[in-house]
Amino acid sequence: MSYFNVRVYGLLINANQQILISDEEEYGFRFSKFPGGGLEIGEGLTDGLKREFMEECNAEIEVLSHFYTTDFYEKSSFNDSQVISVYYLVKEKAPLQLAFKTQIYDFDAEGEILQAFRWVSISELDVNAITFKTDKTVAELLKKALK
Repeated sequence: MSYFNVRVYGLLINANQQILISDEEEYGFRFSKFPGGGLEIGEGLTDGLKREFMEECNAEIEVLSHFYTTDFYEKSSFNDSQVISVYYLVKEKAPLQLAFKTQIYDFDAEGEILQAFRWVSISELDVNAITFKTDKTVAELLKKALK
């Protein structure tokens, strides 16, 4: 059975033109992406994004504007669904209280589900270090927008 998997992500850029990247590991599969995740039934896009930032970053955000929506086919890396991702520019309502890392996959704990956050300069953002196809597209668009 095929179905759609709607996901929503926040592009949080700081004053130094760095973007927040989430490095994650789930059951041995490592990936780097923008903060966010799957929409829940009955939830709007911006409400889902605010929930995801609370869950992942323990942070309230303000959604500023739409940036990009998937305009090509992408199969999920985790199941048989078609992924549709929506990206918004966001800003934090208060400074993030996270232990920021400088190296990819620098997790503080062990277990089956891990997450760490890094600030990466948009001008130095390596598109190949981003895992998923739609996130790579967004990274390229960000780099072009800030030239």
